[in-house]
Amino acid sequence: MMLTMATGWTFLPLTWALVVAMSVAIIGGPLAVRALTALKTGQFIREEGPSSHQAKAGTPSLGGLWIAASALAGALPFMDRDPQMLVVAGTWLAFTAIGFLDDWLSLRRGRNMGLSARQKFAAQWALAAIACILLARLGHAPWIILPGSHQVLDLGIGYWFLTALLLVGFSNAVNLTDGLDGLAASTAAVAFLAVSGVLMRIGLPSAHPGMIPLAQALAGACLGFLWINGNPAKVFMGDTGSLGLGAALVMLAVLGHAHAYLLPIGIVFLAETGSVMLQVAWFKATKGRRIFKMSPLHHHFELGGMAETRVVSRFATVGVLGAIVALLVG
Repeated sequence: MMLTMATGWTFLPLTWALVVAMSVAIIGGPLAVRALTALKTGQFIREEGPSSHQAKAGTPSLGGLWIAASALAGALPFMDRDPQMLVVAGTWLAFTAIGFLDDWLSLRRGRNMGLSARQKFAAQWALAAIACILLARLGHAPWIILPGSHQVLDLGIGYWFLTALLLVGFSNAVNLTDGLDGLAASTAAVAFLAVSGVLMRIGLPSAHPGMIPLAQALAGACLGFLWINGNPAKVFMGDTGSLGLGAALVMLAVLGHAHAYLLPIGIVFLAETGSVMLQVAWFKATKGRRIFKMSPLHHHFELGGMAETRVVSRFATVGVLGAIVALLVG
């Protein structure tokens, strides 16, 4: 089924939600670092990673809790009680909880080993299914907006499979991206600003007024988190932050039927995930040969001699270019 959508917002203003979230994250950041340090949340660095990263061992983790708190402080004053928005927020916080459990188990066991891959995927798929069921019961239409034309395509039941796949995929993709100081936070901030801009361009926030405040509060929280997460990082977001941020990005796009726009918006996250998949597949097919020096992709450039800060800035630049493409076709 093809329908025509009317265009709406055509610009991306700063909002109070972004300003409040960023201010809370910056002002309270040092207190969060001290609290996490006192709780002995020092990060365990995986041995198979670059040897230069071993110096980061002991840096407080669980910073994703501060991102979530800052984003909530920015978004709640400007959000209504729209049931579908509650599903979006609930899914974001539920994925954050999975990440927290994974991080906490790692800390308790004294090594970089929390939930098993099977346990993590099972929890993620279960939450994705619950989110889809709730949205369907609340009358969320199963169609996606086609970029550029503002026409919509009804996918029927396939819409829910796509939504669940994106939820699980992007939450893990942002998690894979979280390997350098400031990388996940900077690229996520760009992505949330981009998705808020796309949602305004396609004119759907009027149906769910809380979409823009939440998207920009998450962007503001990530930007403020860079104050303590930029190189050299004083705190890491951990799975607590990365899994939740990936889920939130997808759920906001889903609520606006903007699934297709996640391709340019999430180009960095997709490249990181793709590099891991290619590396594993090629390694198995060739019995030990590699395409990249190390995956995810940011480690390949790092081991190639590029400074960590330069890798982060260039990946963030690619994220900005992807955001511009999404806004131009929107």
